[in-house]
Amino acid sequence: MGVRRNTEFALTALLLFVIAGVSVKADAETSGSPQIDYAGFMQTGGDVMALRSTRLVSLTDFNEMASEPDTIILDARSAEAFAMGHIDGAINVNFADFTDEKLADLIAHRGTRILIYCNNNFTDDIAPVMLKRAPLALNIPTFINLHGYGYTNVYELGELVSTDDPDVNWVSSPQMP
Repeated sequence: MGVRRNTEFALTALLLFVIAGVSVKADAETSGSPQIDYAGFMQTGGDVMALRSTRLVSLTDFNEMASEPDTIILDARSAEAFAMGHIDGAINVNFADFTDEKLADLIAHRGTRILIYCNNNFTDDIAPVMLKRAPLALNIPTFINLHGYGYTNVYELGELVSTDDPDVNWVSSPQMP
């Protein structure tokens, strides 16, 4: 009886998800700017969810990968936060500035391995790594957007660490007054 109930629940949930998806797609097609595709974003996010779960790496693996050729560390926080502190060797492209052209200028080959991190990877919860609400952590849209722009070799720091940990290789500038 329990297996049947779980199966029925799963099928009901799947049906509701499909119906909701059709509704969102219909709404997206009939209202709002044609340059804003919420249903497409949700589809891309769904496509990426399983892949992302296999691309979360430990700090040790993150550092090992960072030392290999054709690998970059991408920090998508603001330029101000990046200037205050970041993982050594990272390049900064503010998430708000992601475009085909901007990404292509900085990451010429879509096969380049990209390592990402965000404020929510750090225990410090002080500037420049103030915690975001967990469902809104910058890693999530960064991963989805990079994948959507065709950069599919993305890995994410999957640990919570301190900027004081010497293995993080954190570099910081004096605090701005």
